[in-house]
Amino acid sequence: MRFCSLGSGSTGNATLIEASSGTGPATRLLVDCGFSLRELEARLARAGVAATELSGVFITHEHGDHVGCALTLTRRHRVPLYTSRGTWQAIGAPEEAGLPVHFVHDGLPVDLGELAITPYTVPHDAREPLQLTCTDGDAKLGLLTDAGCATAHLLAQLQACTALLLECNHDLQMLQASRYPASLKARIAGRLGHLSNDTAAQILAACGHDGLRHVVAAHLSEQNNTPAQAARALATALDCAADEIVVAGPLDGFSWLRA
Repeated sequence: MRFCSLGSGSTGNATLIEASSGTGPATRLLVDCGFSLRELEARLARAGVAATELSGVFITHEHGDHVGCALTLTRRHRVPLYTSRGTWQAIGAPEEAGLPVHFVHDGLPVDLGELAITPYTVPHDAREPLQLTCTDGDAKLGLLTDAGCATAHLLAQLQACTALLLECNHDLQMLQASRYPASLKARIAGRLGHLSNDTAAQILAACGHDGLRHVVAAHLSEQNNTPAQAARALATALDCAADEIVVAGPLDGFSWLRA
């Protein structure tokens, strides 16, 4: 199993996960697609994948930087869409015959080709947000963005991962010193907002183990964080060098990593 980012940040998010047994076609899951279809297809091409080769798209919640072109992608290429019923309702719940939409639920695994996907609930200001872990039977990838705080439930889901992608949205001091209105600062830093570097580091410290091969800092705010600060916070949690932490960028994401 391997994974890459097509871009991560407030302007758009998409993570591509691929698994193959070597005896059949690869399974390719796109997690979120917060771009226009034209932009998404260009970014997929950069990763060596065509939209028609996707096995499914998992939408974590209805915010624009995550849902993006999901409906257009599903309509045009008949890519199966996986999401919560609450997210589907929040994006308008279009009733179209033959639209390949599958509702997923907290803690109930979904088999998708070579991947087993387990959605889990997170605290965020959306209708029914879900994050997920993926496994091919050998490696386990945990994804966590768009959560305001750590919960016992999400910590339990992220145990024993061989790779982790964690939101490091903001440095709290930078956020408080920013020109954002007080209401927006409170939303971002609240229990239904976004993870700070410090909170992400606490989550990593609770989930780190000797078998963890890759850690990615994702969904950084361009105004209230820096790649160096995010990497340093996560590296401190693991007692490793900051250059061992991968940072996902808004334009180029990051290249393929083996989970």
